[in-house]
Amino acid sequence: MTIRSIAFLGAATALALSASLQAETPNAPSSEATRDQAFDRFVPQPSGKETKVDYSFLDDALKYMVLRMGPSTRQGMGKPPAGMGTRMTYGHDSRVRLEGNRIVFEYLDEDAITPLTAYREDLERLGAELEIATLPRNEQLSYWINLHNVAVIEQIARNYPVQFPSRMKLGADGTGLDDSPVVTVAGVAMSPKDIRTKIVFPNWRNANVIYGFFRGEVGGPSIQPRAFTSDNVGDLLTFSGQEFVNSLRGVEAFGDDLLVSKIYEEAAPFYFPQMGADLKAHLATHAAEDVAKLVAAKPNVKVNQYEGIVADLAAGDREPTYSYIETDGEAQRTRITPSIARLLSERYDKFEKLRREGQLTGRVIIIPQNGGPAVSSDEADPEVK
Repeated sequence: MTIRSIAFLGAATALALSASLQAETPNAPSSEATRDQAFDRFVPQPSGKETKVDYSFLDDALKYMVLRMGPSTRQGMGKPPAGMGTRMTYGHDSRVRLEGNRIVFEYLDEDAITPLTAYREDLERLGAELEIATLPRNEQLSYWINLHNVAVIEQIARNYPVQFPSRMKLGADGTGLDDSPVVTVAGVAMSPKDIRTKIVFPNWRNANVIYGFFRGEVGGPSIQPRAFTSDNVGDLLTFSGQEFVNSLRGVEAFGDDLLVSKIYEEAAPFYFPQMGADLKAHLATHAAEDVAKLVAAKPNVKVNQYEGIVADLAAGDREPTYSYIETDGEAQRTRITPSIARLLSERYDKFEKLRREGQLTGRVIIIPQNGGPAVSSDEADPEVK
């Protein structure tokens, strides 16, 4: 399947700015030795600007690229059976394989990937032209999350098939995806990890920001099927945090130990210095009743095993057999492998179970298309600080 619906992403007009925008591009840092100091230019500065960025075209792209997997049932999956006539098991087989939204990397061809690259480049230019640190804080935060996620999706798509994004080797030195400087803003080269740990985490005290960053892996926070904006960022981060904390990827228990995701280790120096009571207090703000009881009851906090497999439909496998989808009796270009068919069938069964148990009637977020304020069942934080 070609994702033709996002082929328009390369258009330069995709970024709509307020008509009054006037900005100059900052000077680039002089050398690699000043690289860390260069990040100081991205510390938020009060300016009184009211510039807004329109991410509607990223919205459109994500609608077609993201497959929603729904909330966790908190029931681990058993190993799927091997394929007929073989001992090989293709596709996703982890116990958390029905958690976390997916990008349909298998079906992103060059017609879809090229516009993603153009969009990432547009965002890079935008950050320089706008002097990103002078925008309202929620505009800045939305920008950094969207840039990070677009760059991660683009790099995995360009190197697909990939089983473990953390093991990708990029550039002449073979640096991994998370540490590779795949983005440059205002002359500052930066990696996805740099965006998180050198720009966002040091400058936003609300720990919910950690749930906005897609790492391309099943074990991390979900990619949301819409772009972050200054109007929706608070609600989407809360929504993503609730999904993650209440999943097996985020929190579970073994004996006296509360097992938490390794993403909290990275964020700990900024938000959870003890990785104990402070982290548990944060988790309690998102936990449903059953998870809240675990958080309160378990005295020890330990990092759980992390599922680093790619957040796609096929676990990065190139399965040797496949079928064509038919519409009105005619075969389409879309090919589906047995392992993808199995995952989709398991997903269907999961959604049916959630419906029967009334678990699909939870918190609803409505985000107006006219740019108005977000509405949710919880009061929205007017600014994520």
